[in-house]
Amino acid sequence: MIDRPAALFAMDPANLSGLFPQSLLDRTCQLVDVDPTLVVDDFDRPEVATALAKAEILITSWGCPPIDQRVLDAAPRLRAVLHAAGTVRELITQACWDRDLVVCNAVQANAIPVAEYTLAAILFAGKNAFALRDAFRDEQPDPHADSTIGNFRRRVGVIGASRVGRRLLELLRPLDFVVTLADPYVQPDEAAKFGATLLPLDDLLRESDIVTLHAPDLPQTHRMLDRRRLALIPDAATLINTSRGALIDPDALADELISGRLNAVLDVTEPEPLPPDSPLYRLPNVFLTPHIAGSLGNELERLGAAVVDELDRLLAGLPLQYQVLHSDLNRLA
Repeated sequence: MIDRPAALFAMDPANLSGLFPQSLLDRTCQLVDVDPTLVVDDFDRPEVATALAKAEILITSWGCPPIDQRVLDAAPRLRAVLHAAGTVRELITQACWDRDLVVCNAVQANAIPVAEYTLAAILFAGKNAFALRDAFRDEQPDPHADSTIGNFRRRVGVIGASRVGRRLLELLRPLDFVVTLADPYVQPDEAAKFGATLLPLDDLLRESDIVTLHAPDLPQTHRMLDRRRLALIPDAATLINTSRGALIDPDALADELISGRLNAVLDVTEPEPLPPDSPLYRLPNVFLTPHIAGSLGNELERLGAAVVDELDRLLAGLPLQYQVLHSDLNRLA
């Protein structure tokens, strides 16, 4: 029998069953020596010391504490961290990079439901479905009299060719939209392959009926949509944010929405959640959801499956599909 490397689950124990249902758990246990009854959310627990000392691989997700030098000292054999969630910024410390740990995440898998949510929001925004739903309760308006409704040749501006942004561009491509893209790391010919025209950010804002944000939350993107840039967006356009609330100046956004000049679909806000007295809860031109675009419910299994696939590649000596490199951190969420 071939010896299996020792692994350890490190996450909030409540997340294990959603990420790794029994079939995935069985597959994981075939690949590595792991105790599914020991799920670590605190590396200081006494019973963790023995498992940590043997562990070559950490399988992590939400609720895993930062892997700092103290943890690494207790895990001298550790060589890989496979993260069944998105960003690893708060998890992987400099000590991990100094040891040259192999790190991967499930951002690509998590991008799928976010892009799907965004596509639905775009289609509903083009039909003015959110406002008409509310008006229909009282006035029963005739939408056929409104020539501005519809998705044919609707101008959609995508900010950020992140994994979510690229997946969204794939979903938009077969549809009859005019798609533009703003991303400083993308060249025009690459944008054309996505079915989009590359534009500077200010031009994209001026020319879009719907603007959707998919840039990472980094110091250089903080408040990238400030008061000046929000003012560039045409009247009655819709702003969709499934990225991070910090990308938009919240006071400037509130002023635009309270005035009724813009519409918004906001799955993320700043702060998050908004305080109970925020006017955005009551505005007819704002559709708020509680950060649901990312993986929830049965979508969590996709994240676990992505990590098990990476585990299989790691043990076979193959390159990982979704490895995170230290050099990439200045561009990643």
